[in-house]
Amino acid sequence: MKKNALLLPIFLSSLFGAVLGGAVIFFSISSTTPSQNDLIRDFYLTENAVHVSPHTLRKKMDKGEKDFILVDLRSSQEYEKSHIIGAINIPAYIDPNTSVSLDKDKEQKERIIKEFNKLASAEKDIIVYCYSIPCMTGRKIGKLLAENGLYVKHLGIGWNEWRYFWNLWNHDGETPTKFEDYIIGGRDPGVPKISENPSPCAEGELGC
Repeated sequence: MKKNALLLPIFLSSLFGAVLGGAVIFFSISSTTPSQNDLIRDFYLTENAVHVSPHTLRKKMDKGEKDFILVDLRSSQEYEKSHIIGAINIPAYIDPNTSVSLDKDKEQKERIIKEFNKLASAEKDIIVYCYSIPCMTGRKIGKLLAENGLYVKHLGIGWNEWRYFWNLWNHDGETPTKFEDYIIGGRDPGVPKISENPSPCAEGELGC
């Protein structure tokens, strides 16, 4: 009887401890697991922080603004053939069909980081673009740079949309603009022409 009397408090203490521990773990997990609304909020915060509208870029080009650096990540051969005017080239591709291997080619990886590091000292927004909207090159380069303390923005479209599908993303009122005025060939980045073209980027928080 005495033995049972001694075991009962021990059992109750263990049970209480287990229940308390479980509750602590449950509430701890609940407090760290983001809700659906948290994920939605974070998605839009990220989108607004990272993506640059092509309308915004074109408006900056038209006004001659110099608060950004545009970087073309395609191969040097493709860049020299034609690129967005004003863009410099930091190729993530050795040739049009061969991308740099970040895992295997340490020298190329260090080259990319070093070249972006030079740009960061200018204290301007660095905007990268690659082949198309679904292209992962810009995202992977952005991840590599972020892991090394460098942060770049991402143009909302790629070269293909800028060059071959100009009217796909431009508004109806922007049809007087022509892609030929915003591209150039050769090794030189080129300088955008200052002009007054129609743009949906009106003054205000929601423009572009």
